[in-house]
Amino acid sequence: MTPRVEVLQLDVAALRGLADGDLAAANRTSPVPLTPYLAGDECRGVWEIRAVQIVEDPGSAAWITGVVWDPDRRLAVGRAGYHGPPDGDGMVEVGYSIDPQYRRQGYARAALRALIERARHEPGVRTFRATVSPDNAPSRDLVLSEGLVEVGEQWDDEDGLEIVYELPLSPS
Repeated sequence: MTPRVEVLQLDVAALRGLADGDLAAANRTSPVPLTPYLAGDECRGVWEIRAVQIVEDPGSAAWITGVVWDPDRRLAVGRAGYHGPPDGDGMVEVGYSIDPQYRRQGYARAALRALIERARHEPGVRTFRATVSPDNAPSRDLVLSEGLVEVGEQWDDEDGLEIVYELPLSPS
């Protein structure tokens, strides 16, 4: 059974706290209690990018990476979201990461489904994209099982080679 999740947005103060590895500062303005994982090395780079992004482009705040929240268990289990608003072609790209202690419990699937569902209902979104490292079999299997198809590959300066998967969405 896939758990129920919400992807909750954070304000710039919480994002900055997480980017700095300062969990106490992040928790001061977060809508939910955050965890050491979210302020740890695996996540800090993403929070840094997003904290700068919403200062430079406040309109992207509703689109960027947020906290994956399990409202039933009242737990922050990871992070997920879009890299930003839809581009000029109507494409949104997603990223997600689940705290290791909550992996293999359906949270990545639940977060991915929530992001697909939102994208389906957003005017102007025509393509849903995920990029996955070739050696990340669990993530590859997840995106394929949710209907995304491989459309190519790209080089990311931070992450290296990535396989590009997309799901076409009907215009709304």
